[in-house]
Amino acid sequence: MQRYQTEVTALKRGYASENCRINNMLRHPVAAVSVTNISSRHFAEYRNYRLKKVGPDTVRRELTIFRHCFEIARKEWDIPVTKNPLHDIRFPNPGLPREERLPTDGDSRLEIELAALRNRYIAAAIKLAIETGMRRGELLSLKWKDVDLAQRTARLHETKNGRPRTIPLTPNAVQELELIERKDERVIPVSANAIHLCWNRIRTRAGLGGLRFHDLRHEAISRFFELGLTVPEVASISGHRDMKMLLRYTHIRPDNLSRKIASLASIHNATLPN
Repeated sequence: MQRYQTEVTALKRGYASENCRINNMLRHPVAAVSVTNISSRHFAEYRNYRLKKVGPDTVRRELTIFRHCFEIARKEWDIPVTKNPLHDIRFPNPGLPREERLPTDGDSRLEIELAALRNRYIAAAIKLAIETGMRRGELLSLKWKDVDLAQRTARLHETKNGRPRTIPLTPNAVQELELIERKDERVIPVSANAIHLCWNRIRTRAGLGGLRFHDLRHEAISRFFELGLTVPEVASISGHRDMKMLLRYTHIRPDNLSRKIASLASIHNATLPN
């Protein structure tokens, strides 16, 4: 596992979080079992223990790392592992997707808190997350040279899946970008941790419950669909290549659907012959 950290994890875009995850995994007794004696039973016990501590999605991520580590060891490192022990155990079923969105009256409360925020870069990051659906890391990697306010686009070179994409900017996003003071090549020259800590304070004061910063991406994607954009159009903005994952990020408000149905029904009835 330590070799995996050095040779595999270190090359991943999300190496910091995975490295921290592996360090936690190494504290479990399973890490002290020799490779020659390790079996599926050990990882089944690890799974059951972890499910008492954390959610199923976290356990799935950890087991996936273990499984990939054994595949690399078996295929590339010439370590005598005849069979991957993770192939014979059941992975927990995925947890239910998060459905958290800004409350219907949350926009105004959030706007009040953002207006009072001294760090205007963090305020801009929060607004842009809602308007564009960009991840925190994508917002922090965005450079001014890749922003075209005339064409209303922003080009992302550093993305989670490694594929660059161009984001169309809403009028509100353009307005927000025009207000940002350009002191750095980066549009949002702050740290990820600064945004994380500041967001936690803001959501508490605004009464937004457990809404995470990443949930603002869910909010943006759901709003794009509510505007009437198609699945391919939204996927081109969000960067999703898996449509199932895109739908997990989408939570249309029932009241919006009912209004849309009523509007369509009214148009349909008006076209019927008397």
